[in-house]
Amino acid sequence: MPYSPIVIDGSLCGTSGIDTLYSDSFSHVTNLAFNRYRTVMSLRRINKELADIGKDPPANCSAGPVGDDLFHWQATIMGPEDSPYAGGVYFLDIHFPADYPFKPPKIHFTTKIYHCNINSNGGICLDILKDQWSPALTLSKVLLSICSLLTDPNPDDPLVPDIAQLLRTDKSKHDSTAREWTAKYAM
Repeated sequence: MPYSPIVIDGSLCGTSGIDTLYSDSFSHVTNLAFNRYRTVMSLRRINKELADIGKDPPANCSAGPVGDDLFHWQATIMGPEDSPYAGGVYFLDIHFPADYPFKPPKIHFTTKIYHCNINSNGGICLDILKDQWSPALTLSKVLLSICSLLTDPNPDDPLVPDIAQLLRTDKSKHDSTAREWTAKYAM
């Protein structure tokens, strides 16, 4: 059946399905191109952050790619001296999304830690990893914020309420348990 456009009020209104097919194909190609561009821009940013961490690493932290995958990193945080985590070495797994830095990296501890803002799966309750993320933030700043969380836990926004309650009611017992976990899992 030959293509015959429908004309209403002097303008073309009809399609034979070919225009829709062309439009869908064009949209798909455009999305692929945009996703590729976004990935390239993410890789550019990730490479810059890798270079910056190499030149000026955050205090008591290190980070870098796992193998050749620039979207998957491992980080190490040394337990801050003025905390019950002192002497511990904590490993974190980091996954950058394809639209980084517009979305935050996914970070979790792989080393067990006794902390009210870090759950048994290593999930971290930190606002900048969720609703307070900004593309102006870097992985270095995030790692420093996590170090700060080790020194100053936030029992008002806990991921583990029982640990937060103990921190509020018996800090010395909390700190003793945190030191035990540090010795058992992070040394």
